[in-house]
Amino acid sequence: MKILVTGGVGFIGSNLIQRLLKDGHSVWSLDNYSTGNAENEVTGCNYYSCDLTDIGTIGERNFDVIFHLAALARIQPSFTHPSETFRSNVVGTEAVLEFARTIGAEVVYAGSSSRWHDPKRSPYAMSKYLGEELCKMYRQSLGCKIQLARFYNVYGPGEIMDGDYATVIGVWRRQIRDGEPITIIGDGEQRRDFTHVDDIVDGLCRIMDTDIVHEDAWELGTGVNYSINELYAMFSQRFGSLCSCVNLPDLPGNYRVTLREHSDALDKLRWSPVDRLRTYISGL
Repeated sequence: MKILVTGGVGFIGSNLIQRLLKDGHSVWSLDNYSTGNAENEVTGCNYYSCDLTDIGTIGERNFDVIFHLAALARIQPSFTHPSETFRSNVVGTEAVLEFARTIGAEVVYAGSSSRWHDPKRSPYAMSKYLGEELCKMYRQSLGCKIQLARFYNVYGPGEIMDGDYATVIGVWRRQIRDGEPITIIGDGEQRRDFTHVDDIVDGLCRIMDTDIVHEDAWELGTGVNYSINELYAMFSQRFGSLCSCVNLPDLPGNYRVTLREHSDALDKLRWSPVDRLRTYISGL
């Protein structure tokens, strides 16, 4: 099949492209390289460097599937840049959906576990909520084939370590690298469902291949969660004396718990995520 991946030089997108190429698909990437990295480009993939809102100008149009992964995907930066968050995550999403409608492509949209929390708690959460609602409107009112997948705290090879869009494991890896103490936000008792990128990629491929259209969204989480303090204990065991910590005040929009809400992907797609967090950290 001919497949377009938005956000193709990002963490998840580049891992997905590697899998799609391995499976024999023809793959294109669209990314504005604002948070992605050219070093993530994969031999065999075709790359467009442009904004989501300019998707209609790209030369290739006959895609069978579009994986829409591009987004400004962190809570805290969205408080600093709310307008850009909405432009990317809402206006950009509508542009992708309209492009898909005009060419008859299926869309697999990358949602977020923030859907299960009050979307008014952050610009990011609201932008992803609105993105999901746009997908459902295009599916229901305009007859487009659109699947939604919700991601839970993705980690693994290629994760972002520097800048505002790094997640907790990436941030801590950078702090270890740079000889800084690990920062624990709040009391550290907030719990996260950490999901390896290989499982996310496998789930996305299974969603693409199924004829089952989920009426809501496929939940891609391991189904096990750990507190941030438990995560720190894993880092401490791995890095020993290199690993110290400092607690910082809690931040707005910080959820207490994320955990996969249902097992439809396991039951209907035979998706089998593996809790490999401790093994991954021990191998860093």
